[in-house]
Amino acid sequence: MLSFLTWLLPTSFLPGWLTLDTNPVDCLLQGLIGACGISVLCSLMRVHFFLEDQSSQKDETSKQKMQADMGRLPRLLQFLFVTGMLTVVGSRVASLVVLEFCLRALSGWVTAGAESRKYVQQVLIQSQYSLGCALSCSLHFLHEGAAHGWLCLILAAALSWFLARQAMLLQRHVMALFQLHSSQRYCGICIGLLTSGHSLLPLLCRIVIITFFVAGVAAVSIINKHFLSATEALRFWTPLTICYTLLIVYMQEDQQRRPNSQAVLNTVVVRLGGLMVLMLTVGRWADVLHILICFLGEASCLIPTMDLLDAASSQEEEDFTEYTRQCRRPRTQEKERHRWRTEAPISQQ
Repeated sequence: MLSFLTWLLPTSFLPGWLTLDTNPVDCLLQGLIGACGISVLCSLMRVHFFLEDQSSQKDETSKQKMQADMGRLPRLLQFLFVTGMLTVVGSRVASLVVLEFCLRALSGWVTAGAESRKYVQQVLIQSQYSLGCALSCSLHFLHEGAAHGWLCLILAAALSWFLARQAMLLQRHVMALFQLHSSQRYCGICIGLLTSGHSLLPLLCRIVIITFFVAGVAAVSIINKHFLSATEALRFWTPLTICYTLLIVYMQEDQQRRPNSQAVLNTVVVRLGGLMVLMLTVGRWADVLHILICFLGEASCLIPTMDLLDAASSQEEEDFTEYTRQCRRPRTQEKERHRWRTEAPISQQ
């Protein structure tokens, strides 16, 4: 995090835990790529929810709420802030965030069962900052020791910026002109989304899974480099795995009881607070400082997307209501048949 200060100031006057060897330009490019990945995910998720709202029989108030988005200036400020948060977070804490999210997503998917589709929507929204950390630590692992790593990062940042720009333009085009173009059928983008828009969520899910798989391998390698022996590594991984397994089980149960945006924010505070307590035990002071920065990064990603979390929760409630209605119909019909059978012989007599 403080590599910018150590790059400008002499390191002889600083303590050892503030002295980092990471190039600040590489950190900035990695943070920019992570922020672009978050922007692409948010834009495509908004397109997905917009298409679902158009296909469902929702009122105009809920549709207008989903169409509401931040202006260009607030969105640019949020993008720059997220870039800064990803830039200053070290690779070690970013790796811990990635591993924690992988464990949380896997356990939640196992317990979700038949409601896995709605769970996937919620996880994709909650994975924004973790996705940025995944891209950051993956690039740090892949370009570590490369002779021209900065050039590769510049090319990756340019491509990421282009994809984020195109995703944002797609979101604005769909929300402004989808109804007109899909009815008149003369826009290829809107017609394509009308016919194959249901495959957008599975595509995002596969891309995120591949990203976190690569980031998980990179995270384990980055964290193990800080240990001198297998005993020290075991002393770190054992409490991390046990504590977070118990914590994740508790958070999943709490979020199922209260499936709303407030429960998501409470979950962020609990899991990052648990990670900070663990770093106070087996980590370094720099790790604790980086986890405090992660609080700001998570908040900057989740607060602007509260409408998406509420939309996912409302869809889950509507599906549960429809499911209960379908379950009650056979019971009501069976009671009517039973009453007709019992009353028919009496009327014949």
